[in-house]
Amino acid sequence: MIPPLIALPACSGIYSALDPAGPAAERVEVLWVIMFWSAVAIVTGVMATAIYAMATRDRERAFSTRRVLVGWGLIFPALTLSALMAFAFLRGEQLLARSEDESDVIRVHAERWEWRFAYPGGEQSARVLHIPAGREFTVAITSGDVIHSFWVPRLGGKMDAVPGRLNRLRLQADQPGIYYGQCSEYCGLGHAHMQFEVHAHQPADYAAALANADDVAARPLPVLDQRSAPAGEIIERWTDRVFKALGIS
Repeated sequence: MIPPLIALPACSGIYSALDPAGPAAERVEVLWVIMFWSAVAIVTGVMATAIYAMATRDRERAFSTRRVLVGWGLIFPALTLSALMAFAFLRGEQLLARSEDESDVIRVHAERWEWRFAYPGGEQSARVLHIPAGREFTVAITSGDVIHSFWVPRLGGKMDAVPGRLNRLRLQADQPGIYYGQCSEYCGLGHAHMQFEVHAHQPADYAAALANADDVAARPLPVLDQRSAPAGEIIERWTDRVFKALGIS
């Protein structure tokens, strides 16, 4: 019973995709649950078969090797993986924004080491995304340098921020509150600082929140000092020794 209990804390928290706070995140959670229990069923079946084979290895068994290979080695995995893949594609497609309506599109610009947001009315904010609670909205995501990845675990899935391209994602927060997001694509030295917050406001308070959104842009960016890698120094030192021993300058 101990391993399952140890795993339980991972099912909640500010970055837990298993604690959904919106319809998009609920779709991701359902997909995760189906994938997880399907994997458990497959592993259980494989282990049970292996244990049975070991426990009865001294007994005479009559079965068709061809049927086992074709049935369990080809047909079963093909049907299972095809069903899971089709369901995953269907769920993933539901997370994408297909509407051409630009009235609720929030532009998301990622750049090392900060997230910036531009709203349909011209307002802007940095490191804090303001949204109305209980309403769906679309984020159009791009990057100014390298590939980043926009992710608010409790609101939905991930979406890459690619230079020169707009990727759209449809999200919603069911209740007012603060939700935490981060860059889930390693983007360099300051990757750990590529965090942001999503503030979901009551619809009546949303306009006022946007009017005061500029204050967050004044916060200074984190200071990032380049540090040498210990492993790199060791490799360089031993490489020099080998070259000297071989007479290579």
